[in-house]
Amino acid sequence: MYTISKQYHFSASHELKGLAADHPCARLHGHNYIVEVELRGESLNAAGFVRDYRELDDLKAYIDEKIDHRHLNDVLGDDATTAEHIARHFYDWCKGKWPEVSAVRISETPKTWAEYRG
Repeated sequence: MYTISKQYHFSASHELKGLAADHPCARLHGHNYIVEVELRGESLNAAGFVRDYRELDDLKAYIDEKIDHRHLNDVLGDDATTAEHIARHFYDWCKGKWPEVSAVRISETPKTWAEYRG
């Protein structure tokens, strides 16, 4: 099995609803996110790739146009903006374009990651 991944960066704000009022994440705040998309394949294409990294440019365009410097509660259309939900959002978006997508990871801080695998 071959595995490749690529990271993208964006900044966005969000509020986590349903937390105690004194929880810092219940307040409006933002992060410098890292999203990492992972693709897997049993075999390689004629060029020797699972998928050419350049083909993932659509994800960068999506992030730049719809996600970067936005309020995620508005963008995602609900209050489920935990890293876990954001990872699932990106997984679903990517899987619709590239069947080799096996996981998406989201980092809100240098020490934390959430991952969604289909």
